[in-house]
Amino acid sequence: MFIQTEQTPNPATIKFIPGQPVMPRGNAEFKEVSHAALSPLAQRLFKIDGVTSVFLAADFVSVTRSSGSDWAFLKPQVLAAIMEHYLSGLPVVEEQNLSGAEIGDGVESEIVKQIRELLDTRVRPAVARDGGDIDFVKFEDGIVWLRMKGACAGCPSSTMTLKLGIENMLRHFVPEVKAVEPYNDL
Repeated sequence: MFIQTEQTPNPATIKFIPGQPVMPRGNAEFKEVSHAALSPLAQRLFKIDGVTSVFLAADFVSVTRSSGSDWAFLKPQVLAAIMEHYLSGLPVVEEQNLSGAEIGDGVESEIVKQIRELLDTRVRPAVARDGGDIDFVKFEDGIVWLRMKGACAGCPSSTMTLKLGIENMLRHFVPEVKAVEPYNDL
């Protein structure tokens, strides 16, 4: 098994590409070991001292390290843990425990549909290349609230990406959008 790695704009996060499917659908982010119960892979990665966050997407794993850790030491351990996991035959996540992506009343305004479509077609592919993802949280009073995930969460350039990139694009295509703000639910 050959696992590729890619740097991300966030120096604390590296994107690991195992060449095999990671998530059956959607994505999952674990910011601490206590939240990783439904993912044997995330549990394995959190056993490595210095791993602070694990993000699982369709075909990659983004791992974030603590500020006192060094990638020269951590990267081989993460590569070994991912390889061991795939060789174990265990699932990446216990799919029966995954909840639906976003549960709501199923009614979305045309504005929200436009925003989601633009995010899905123009933003998410670019953000995924950098080892992260972006979730639409809500549209309220002209403000689009987005949650940055994976390598994008805590990235020094994420605010600039939100303001200069995403906000300008959304305001261009959806005149009702006045601003884009990061949503932090911690």
